[in-house]
Amino acid sequence: MDKNLNSRGKFYFVGAIAFISAVVIYQSITQVERKTSESQKLSSFLVQGNDSQRKTSEAGGLVTHQLSVINGVAANLSEKQVINLRQQGFTLTENHQIESAGLAWGQRIHYSRASATQMANATPLHDSHIFGDGVTIVVLDTGFKSLSGIRQDAYGRQRVYGTYDAITNKVTNNSDDSGHGSHVTSVAVNSERDAYGYFYGMAPNARLISVKGFDPTGQGNYADVIRGIEWSIAYKDTYNIRVLNMSFSATPRSYYWDDPLNQAVMKAWQAGIVVVASAGNRGNGPMGIGVPGNVPYVITVGAVTDNYTPSDFSDDRLATFSSSGPTAERFVKPDVVAPGGHLMGLMESRTNLATAHPEYHDGGQYFQMSGTSQAAGVVSGLVAIMVSQDPSLTPDDVKCRLMATAKAARDDTGAWTYTPFEQGTGQVDAYEAVNSTVVGCANQGLDINKDVRGEQHYAGLTMINEFGEYYIRGSEELVWSGTTNQSKGYLWSDVTLWNDVTLWNDVTLWNDVTLWNDTTLWNDVTLWNDTTLWNDVTLWNDNSIESVAVNTWVEQE
Repeated sequence: MDKNLNSRGKFYFVGAIAFISAVVIYQSITQVERKTSESQKLSSFLVQGNDSQRKTSEAGGLVTHQLSVINGVAANLSEKQVINLRQQGFTLTENHQIESAGLAWGQRIHYSRASATQMANATPLHDSHIFGDGVTIVVLDTGFKSLSGIRQDAYGRQRVYGTYDAITNKVTNNSDDSGHGSHVTSVAVNSERDAYGYFYGMAPNARLISVKGFDPTGQGNYADVIRGIEWSIAYKDTYNIRVLNMSFSATPRSYYWDDPLNQAVMKAWQAGIVVVASAGNRGNGPMGIGVPGNVPYVITVGAVTDNYTPSDFSDDRLATFSSSGPTAERFVKPDVVAPGGHLMGLMESRTNLATAHPEYHDGGQYFQMSGTSQAAGVVSGLVAIMVSQDPSLTPDDVKCRLMATAKAARDDTGAWTYTPFEQGTGQVDAYEAVNSTVVGCANQGLDINKDVRGEQHYAGLTMINEFGEYYIRGSEELVWSGTTNQSKGYLWSDVTLWNDVTLWNDVTLWNDVTLWNDTTLWNDVTLWNDTTLWNDVTLWNDNSIESVAVNTWVEQE
């Protein structure tokens, strides 16, 4: 009996060894097959674009599917081949991402497509592979999340340097609990395309740095924001920082040169950084431009909307939330306007904005949002493209070309339908701005070095007539009473060159300015009352930290 047990034991032992070996071999084979399958899947791409089959084959790719319904092919590609085809302008999508992105893509269809790049006329630049390469944009906001369209450029390269947290004074991981910063960043640089092949972002190859100066609720203070500006100036040459986006505002409580945040902004401009500021979301009415948009040097951006017809430019109009000038120092603001109505941008669903307004989130990674914050993001992306094409451009040159090539809204008779206090010189035109050669037409008469040193300050040429209407000296036909029909669409078509014919770029010395007109004293036409006097007792003292916040939420428009 013991002998039989031994025999059976040996049999079971040998059988167990054989079984285990078989399992191990099977698992090994399965793992190899799985790894091989995964490897093949990860290297399988959809290549879309004209002549995709021939170009893919010439690049060394193995075409596996003819997909004429999407004007493309499926092919197994190496990383080098992927980069090669993207550089040729083809749209590449990884096969394994199609199923997982299906839900979000389907829900996204009824939302606005990539209208901003079309309205701003950036498509011809993108078609020529002009994407803003080599230029770094700093977005001073609530931070951003490294979602794929932000993390990678149009060629699939990593392009985010990282985040400097100005609140904690530390370099940190990318994060954004608010969602505002992610959305603005996405509008500027998102490298993903919509269903029609248009980029969502203006400069899909620009590099990025996030400077976090605002908390998850979008609130901040002067000290943190100024520290963020200072950091950007210090590392300008290290990272080739050429653009600083500031989609936030604070109520002006002093002349522009006395405001500490504005002083830091002027130093950024002086250092060679193009500062793009939002006009604010205070709506129609004079004196609505906030800090830092009231700095005369910087590019201040108002918002237009496509009226939910992205293919019809004839009904585009000024957004009702877009803030208007003039500033307290009589400067015309905003300088230009840009798309800012119901733009689609990247934002995680768990952020505060997406949670508060879930009806505008697609359930995936996209969120629809309106505001001059978004319009500023559009212009920041455009500036990156301009500088990438001509690195010698100064901030004044960039502003000049943007304003000189902008298109003013006009009615059927050719008359301006919005005054410069509402639309600046008009809606930006990316293609014309990039190809412009105009110089010397912005910030004429201003000396930023003297301004920063406190030696001289300036005023614009806005005047008030006997009826209380605003006008620009030398352009009396552009009179504004403070009300405009912003609900009607107009055609933004004709380019008005911003030169000596239009005089609102001229300035006067501040110490020569005592009157708005012959009958109204300057102090009487400002909105400041006796409780907010501009003096050292009630303002910038050592015991106060001024508040500033990202632009307020506005309804979709």
